[in-house]
Formats: sequence, structure tokens, C-alpha cells
Amino acid sequence: MKDPAAVATVGDTRERARAAHELIEDYQAAIAELSRIRREALEQLLVDGLTQAQIADLLDMSRSRVSQLLSAGTRPERAFLGTGRLTVAIGGKQESGRHDPGDMLSAESFAAYNVLADLARTVGLDANYEVVPPPGFVHLNRPNLIVLTSPRLLPFVGQVMEADPHLRFASDERGWYLIDGETEYRSPRDDGRSADYGYVGRLPRPDGKGSFLYLAGTHAQGTLGAAHFVANNLAQLHKELKSRRFSMVVRCEYDPANPRKILSCERVTPIYRHES
Repeated sequence: MKDPAAVATVGDTRERARAAHELIEDYQAAIAELSRIRREALEQLLVDGLTQAQIADLLDMSRSRVSQLLSAGTRPERAFLGTGRLTVAIGGKQESGRHDPGDMLSAESFAAYNVLADLARTVGLDANYEVVPPPGFVHLNRPNLIVLTSPRLLPFVGQVMEADPHLRFASDERGWYLIDGETEYRSPRDDGRSADYGYVGRLPRPDGKGSFLYLAGTHAQGTLGAAHFVANNLAQLHKELKSRRFSMVVRCEYDPANPRKILSCERVTPIYRHES
């Protein structure tokens, strides 16, 4: 990150304006993340038994300022999603006669993105999406990444899932399904019922320098259900997992008359933690 003094020496006015704007964006993102870390630490100090007055003495500030910091600012649970602008990579499917990237997405997958984008905004983050066209070569080595859709569309992510010691996707002549040890989670949708299973997990980046959040259903409704599960349980997921690697299977029920309307979503496996 450049410092203001370095930006001030940029000779070209346009480049100086661009550099100043980018630096402001970087500093604002850093301040937001530090505010989140501070608020989370203050909340933990309260859990550990300190009073607001004791915390005020510790930080050399007034008790009213401590109270203000605990009730305002960036919500700690945003860290479950990321620390800056989110990129949501969505596996696309090529259809005959359709060439616009947006046309490659199922309605449910795009609805899942909107659920996550709305959630991101509530915790002070921006989000954008990108379509990963066939054959599904998604770039995983970047921060603040969420990936949507199953290994059917993103086979490389299926390989990365081998790092999950508990859950995996598989397929046979009956379709795609999830496996937990000896238990198979086959989509009720395949039997004509309005329900599906989804995977929610955090997997390692191939470069070993971080991780990404992965949400995928055995069908598109499962992906949307997984997004709803994260949105409805964000605070608890962050409290239990922070940014650690994990995985679980969720089951969602959807409206048979409107497959994009999720009626309920619940966890059906333990939350498997991949790291001690």
C-alpha cells in the first residue's frame, strides 16, 4: 500500500487522482476491518467478565465511548464472508442460442448471489458476481471469494473438495449426490419432492494462502438453500467458526409452485471442523 506522501509525488494529475482514490479505498477497507476486530475483541472482553468501565480504563477512553463502540460500527460476523469487496463466482451452463454470460446462469443460482449480496450489504461489504463459463476453470487463488454451484459445473472445485475429510460430491446414473461417510444424501427432488440438499463449507485455496467459501447444491435449489442458510445463521456461524475451514450438509424445502422460494433450510450433519 502506498503512503500519502508517495501519492503526492505522482506527476500526472490523472494518475495522482486515481492513486489517491485507490489509497482512500484501501484505507477505508482497513479501517472497517480494524473496527470489526476491535468490536469483536470488546465483546469478548465482556464475555470474559470485564465491565465496560474496566474496558474503558484498559483503552484509556470514556465508558460512553466503549458503549458506543459496542453498539455501532462494523458487525464482527462480516468476517465470515470476507474483509473487503466480495467476488461471487457462479458456474455457468452453455445453452444453444444463448451467448450473454448472464443467460448461462440458472435463476436459482443468480437468486443465491442476490441473497449473499444483500447479506454482504447488511454487514458493510460490497459484492459483485462473475460467470464461470464451461468447462468451469474458476480462479480460486484470491481473497474474499465465494463460489457457487456444484462440481458438475465447476469440476476443478470438485478436486479441491478432496481436502474435505468428511464430505464429498459424487455422481452416478441417478445424478449428483453428497456423501458423508457411509451416508448418502440424494436429492428428494429426484423423486418429485420439493426439497434438495446443499453443501456449505470453507475450502483451502490451491496456493495455500487462504480459503474460500463454497456453497453448492445437488440441484440449483440446494445452492439457493445453502445461501439462505448462511444468511439466516451468519452471526452463529461466525461465533462458532470465525474463518476456520469447515463443512456441513443442509436440507432445504422450496415452494413447488416457485422453486426460487425457499421455505426452510436446516443443517442435517454436524458442523465438521477441518482444523484443530
